[in-house]
Amino acid sequence: MIKSRICELIGIKYPIFQGGMAWISDAKLAAAVSEAGGLGLISAMSANADYVREEIRKCKELTKKPFGVNIMLQSPFADEVAKVVVEEKVAVVTTGAGMPTKYIKDWKDAGIIIVPVVASVAFAVRLERSGVDAVIAEGCESGGHVGELNTMALVPQVVDAVKIPVLAAGGIADGRGVAASFMLGAEGVQCGTCFLVADECKVHENYKKKIISAGDTETIVTGKRLGHPVRSLKTRFSRTFAEMEKNSEVTDKQIMDFGTGSLRKAVVDGNLEEGSFMAGQIAGLVKKQEPVKDIIVNMMADAEKLLSSTPN
Repeated sequence: MIKSRICELIGIKYPIFQGGMAWISDAKLAAAVSEAGGLGLISAMSANADYVREEIRKCKELTKKPFGVNIMLQSPFADEVAKVVVEEKVAVVTTGAGMPTKYIKDWKDAGIIIVPVVASVAFAVRLERSGVDAVIAEGCESGGHVGELNTMALVPQVVDAVKIPVLAAGGIADGRGVAASFMLGAEGVQCGTCFLVADECKVHENYKKKIISAGDTETIVTGKRLGHPVRSLKTRFSRTFAEMEKNSEVTDKQIMDFGTGSLRKAVVDGNLEEGSFMAGQIAGLVKKQEPVKDIIVNMMADAEKLLSSTPN
């Protein structure tokens, strides 16, 4: 069985995190991932403390195994959510969209394991110096908000630059992706797109069908003009968004207004015309809906076979 410092640090069976996907990563999905041996994550997205506390308590009812909360640091409720994870004694916090520096001491004092998402070597080095426990090096193949470097290039450079454990994210949906990540020096992986089609994932059936039917070239990155690039499936919404970005007569505010609420329309309503169906480039490899446990067990078993057959 594949073991790493990530497993030892958190107390999980498999070195696999489920990504903190806004409107998607709730208590039910997080608990299912943790029960299957990985680390489930609840997405705090831009929700307030009451919502996050409720989801944490729901998750505690569903599993006694470690789980975490993903905090988007640009959220207007980040400060209060940062306190909730301490009060609720959450095992792990992952962060994105900023530096978690001002929260680190309180989280460390509470025994919380801190694992930020990074998109560059410089960011990873700064975070290591600030005292975080590990980092997630996320390549631009991932769904949702993305950086510029791809996973193959980013992960080994981050691994070489820091001494703390590194997880790879972006373009990982099966055992081959896990094995490749370990060959690059990662000690774990974070996956998102493959969990969108899990039985326990609450996304609308239309969302799952779009993932399963997606091909290798069916994602697009929009939002670069606004400074917040996002990868999603090609739809009428995403193509229109892209055209608006190219049009100098369209203001940034008009573009932002057009995109407001689009993720919820996809996740909750399954709106094929106005929804933003965020997904990674690996969507073309995801071909069936199945339980979380099957996704994780099969992925890790295949990775173990590949790694065990690799010459030293």
